[in-house]
Amino acid sequence: MIVYDKLWEYLEKCGVTQYRLNVSGISHSTLTRLKRNQPVTTDTLDKLCTILDCRLEDIAEYKNI
Repeated sequence: MIVYDKLWEYLEKCGVTQYRLNVSGISHSTLTRLKRNQPVTTDTLDKLCTILDCRLEDIAEYKNI
């Protein structure tokens, strides 16, 4: 299972708000999916990494549950 706990930690550390992500093209429904650790597209993950100038492993993690 892929979880996005690191995303929320990264946003807080960098002082980035969900509003900024929304304005940058990440929809409210996508943010909700991320909060619930539901599947998102690789395009979404690419956008997040571009917006946040980070690597995928900074915002997502695979957990064998």
